[in-house]
Amino acid sequence: MRTATLGPEQRTAALAGMAERELDVLVVGAGVVGAGTALDAATRGLSTGIVEARDWASGTSSRSSKLIHGGLRYLEMLDFGLVREALKERGLLLERIAPHLVKPVPFLYPLQHKGWERFYAGSGVALYDAMSLSSGHGRGLPRHRHLSRSRALRIAPCLRKDALVGALQYYDAQMDDARYVATLVRTAARYGAHAANRARVVGFLREGERVVGARVRDLEQGGEYEVRARQVVNATGVWTDDTQSLIAERGQFHVRASKGIHLVVPKDRINSSTGLILRTEKSVLFVIPWGRHWVIGTTDTDWDLDKAHPAASSADIDYLLEHVNAVLSLPLTRDDVEGVYAGLRPLLAGESEATSKLSREHTVAHPVPGLVVVAGGKYTTYRVMAKDAVDEAVHGLDHRVADCCTEDVRLAGAEGYRAMWNARARIAARTGLHVVRVEHLLGRYGSLTEELLELIAREPHLGEPLPAADDYLKAEIVYACTHEGARHLDDVLTRRTRISIETFDRGTRSARECAELMAPVLGWDAEQVEREVEHYRKRVEAERESQRQPDDLTADAARLGAPDIVPR
Repeated sequence: MRTATLGPEQRTAALAGMAERELDVLVVGAGVVGAGTALDAATRGLSTGIVEARDWASGTSSRSSKLIHGGLRYLEMLDFGLVREALKERGLLLERIAPHLVKPVPFLYPLQHKGWERFYAGSGVALYDAMSLSSGHGRGLPRHRHLSRSRALRIAPCLRKDALVGALQYYDAQMDDARYVATLVRTAARYGAHAANRARVVGFLREGERVVGARVRDLEQGGEYEVRARQVVNATGVWTDDTQSLIAERGQFHVRASKGIHLVVPKDRINSSTGLILRTEKSVLFVIPWGRHWVIGTTDTDWDLDKAHPAASSADIDYLLEHVNAVLSLPLTRDDVEGVYAGLRPLLAGESEATSKLSREHTVAHPVPGLVVVAGGKYTTYRVMAKDAVDEAVHGLDHRVADCCTEDVRLAGAEGYRAMWNARARIAARTGLHVVRVEHLLGRYGSLTEELLELIAREPHLGEPLPAADDYLKAEIVYACTHEGARHLDDVLTRRTRISIETFDRGTRSARECAELMAPVLGWDAEQVEREVEHYRKRVEAERESQRQPDDLTADAARLGAPDIVPR
């Protein structure tokens, strides 16, 4: 299948195309829900545009626990509908929609009480598996199993012997959340959607009460565009209320931000062949396998400060270390932490008791003619949220529109992925790359790996790893700009790759080399390269300083010491 590219020329063409003629649907916000909405609309045959003020997934959708899961803890809350829906989506993503991006991951749940806890927790996990199977899309994961203490310690030697009397092991799934969103946007573009990042909505176009489009400011090249659309979808997550304020409409609900932070530590710091899920006094704590690393999270605290750059405080980091160390035989220290990231969950908080109960569920509203708002929900169920948003938008169109078909639409890179995976040894022999490198590329790009291999064939030096972040090839940095819409160094180090959280230097040692690889594609001169590197260095300094602060207020002030990059 022909794939779309999201390079500089395509971005310019997309903005011009959106302004040229009226769209059926304009989506504001390119997190996972906005990107999913654009794909849903485009695959129904609707003329579609999507704009994002910063980068794809630059908010919540790049800062999650990176899990595709049914939400085992929601069973305890008796929220069976949400779990059933999420388990079906998990199966679809694993088996059909994105098998190259979504992978099974095992979790061990240590039991601390004899008898009753094994029965209680075991019943919940058994129901979880049964609901997955009953969805018709749950056969791709192993079933749960009960373990004795000695067997649990064999697969997770990191655990203290007195931290468990036995264990349960079950499976969920994981992905790279930012990469998934970029792939969604690219797939939407393949089906005709116009997509532009660094394009901020600064106002809505009105005809009487009706919203008929938006004024979009190009933050890269300058200038504003009037983009007319028969329906506008506000999918801006924790910025929902801010976007709504542009039309002075409060609506029936508002979105509350809840901060969750995660730590990243090297794989050798925790001796285990399985992830862990631990109970805390408030919720659960995950220790998640992540390549050559572990991701540990998360917290859940109210946040009403800067939404663009939520800051992790020293207290947040201590909280996670304290809780994970409660079960580890060799405790972690601050020196073990490679990366820290903080994200904001968009939780619904209603004007009435009924809407406040929605919590992790989502809602769709049509506050004024021409404007649809979708908010709440969780990453795993993004496709359902997108479907509901487009279904609502369709009510405002005066012609029949096809039903949602994204259940059967494979994301870019999925088609042919399994065949390429089976042939990975032959690909390695043909290209001269080590088979581990080929597996790395296939797990990030699927069958689109061929495009990177072609790039390396033309410029062999791009087949070399980055010296200070050798999980990644130089070709991936160039490809991020030519095909995936990266506009700045921060986009590449933080979202197209995860160098910013996977190295102890937080990517500063890789910054200059990456900027110089990006420069020819993006037309940067030496001065702009220097600006990008210096901005990134200041961003890392500000984040490190915020993580030394005792509370949210001081952490936020420290993080704001590094402003966003702006072009010359």
